[in-house]
Amino acid sequence: MEDMNELRIGGLKEGVVIDHIHAGGAMEIYNYLNLEKIDSSVAIIKNVRSSKMGKKDIIKIEGPISIDYDVLGVLDENITIDVIKDNQIVEKKTLKLPSIVTNIIKCKNPRCITSVEQELPHRFKLTDKENRVYRCMYCEQRWHRRNR
Repeated sequence: MEDMNELRIGGLKEGVVIDHIHAGGAMEIYNYLNLEKIDSSVAIIKNVRSSKMGKKDIIKIEGPISIDYDVLGVLDENITIDVIKDNQIVEKKTLKLPSIVTNIIKCKNPRCITSVEQELPHRFKLTDKENRVYRCMYCEQRWHRRNR
């Protein structure tokens, strides 16, 4: 039986659903994906009750869109992606931490070459998967996203 307190959001005929975002994380993903620049409808649903997570956020994007899954994996590897066509989920993706990321994480080391040579890409390599640690490929500066 359906929970009467559950929030119901209309389905998508075609598009992408970014699900299982940690509660409060939808806007960070919205910004990283530059969704304000696309000409499609975007719904952000925050603090949805979840039996697995307690609370979660969801982003629904109408229409076809290509998403940089590496960005999402770095921000929150628990996210799932549902690709919708003709009102049906045609593909479900689970994310993994990418081994190398470019221009997703910014190096905070003021002595790094990327601080001086601003046209250089910010490149990081995953050095400790268990602890989610990336290191700048130029200066070895550590970047760590804590598990939520």
